Amino acid sequence: MKMIIGLGNPGFIFENTPHNVGFMMIDYFLQSFHDQILSSNKEFNSFVYTLEIDNTKVLLVKPQTYMNLSGFAIKKLMNQYEIRISKILVIVDDIYLKAGSFKLKQNSGHGGHNGLKNIISVLNTKDIKRLKIGVGYNLSISLEKYVLTPLEELTKRNILTNFPFCVKILMNFIKGISFDNLKK
Repeated sequence: MKMIIGLGNPGFIFENTPHNVGFMMIDYFLQSFHDQILSSNKEFNSFVYTLEIDNTKVLLVKPQTYMNLSGFAIKKLMNQYEIRISKILVIVDDIYLKAGSFKLKQNSGHGGHNGLKNIISVLNTKDIKRLKIGVGYNLSISLEKYVLTPLEELTKRNILTNFPFCVKILMNFIKGISFDNLKK
């Protein structure tokens, strides 16, 4: 079993904000693989979608605890489903990457991202696979305001442009391809 977690904040007012790119990616993936959805539930303060892809059970998770407390929901799901950290990938926004670009990271710090900071703290490890999706950063406003303000249309379009490629990365993760080769 694999678990893919998209980070974000619950509620309509946060739907199209930079901090919700993880939720957006999960929703995009679900649209692409809606025929493989076995169930959808709300458990452990998360929306959890169970799929079977290439004979692998996959949990797609959107924690509803708000970004900065995501680690608590993830830990409960890991314990419930007995999923090891090596079988988890977290999708997260990254202000340091240009909008629409992406980067794979593992075994590194939180980079100032409070959602990752909480996950690293609660799980007591940095060894977390991440798909970081660039959202850019408009220096003319505060960081907190930027990540919680709806995306400008051009920025959103740039982000969505690479979602099909991100789906390929997620599929490679599901298939068990080594983390270093996920982008191939």
